[in-house]
Amino acid sequence: MNKRQSRLLPALRFNQSHWRNAWSKGGWLLGILTGIISVPVLADTANFGTVSLAPGFDTATSLVSGYTGGSYSLSAITNRDVNNKVCIGFADPTPDHIIVLQKNFSNLRIAVDSSGSDTTLLVQAPDGKIYCGDDTGRLKDASVTLSQWQEGSYKVWVGVFNPGVKINYTLSVQQP
Repeated sequence: MNKRQSRLLPALRFNQSHWRNAWSKGGWLLGILTGIISVPVLADTANFGTVSLAPGFDTATSLVSGYTGGSYSLSAITNRDVNNKVCIGFADPTPDHIIVLQKNFSNLRIAVDSSGSDTTLLVQAPDGKIYCGDDTGRLKDASVTLSQWQEGSYKVWVGVFNPGVKINYTLSVQQP
C-alpha cells in the first residue's frame, strides 16, 4: 500500500459507515423516491399511437381506435382534476393515445364512442394539468371539452369502471 492509499483508507471507512447508517435510517425514503420516479404516467409512448393536429384539421384524421382493458386505477394519477371533477376508472398505465397539437386551439372536444358502454377519460396536458371526463349528457361515454388548448402533447387514457374489462372504442377530436 502506498502513502496515498493509506491516507484514503480512513475516508473510505467513514464513507462506507456513513452510507450504511443512512440506508438503515432513511433507506425507505430512497425506496419511495425510486417508486415515484418510475411512475408510468411519464411515458412518452402510447398504446395506440400518436395523432398530430393543426388548426382546420380533417375530422377523419382525428379518429383513432383502441380498446380498454387495464387494471391501473386512474385515480392513482390524481383523484380530482383542475376543475375538481373526480377522476375514475381503470386503464393501462401507459397512455392509450397521444394527441399533439401543432398550434393553440380555442376550443376542442375529445370524445369516446364505445357504442353505449360506460367509459371514463383522463387527459394530461403538456403543462401537467389533468382533465377528467365521465358521462356526457345522457350518454355513458366520456368526453373532455375545453377552451384554450395550448400547443403540445396531450396524453389520453380511456378507462372503464371495472379493471381488465375489454371494450372497443373510437376516440375523436372535434372542433365545435
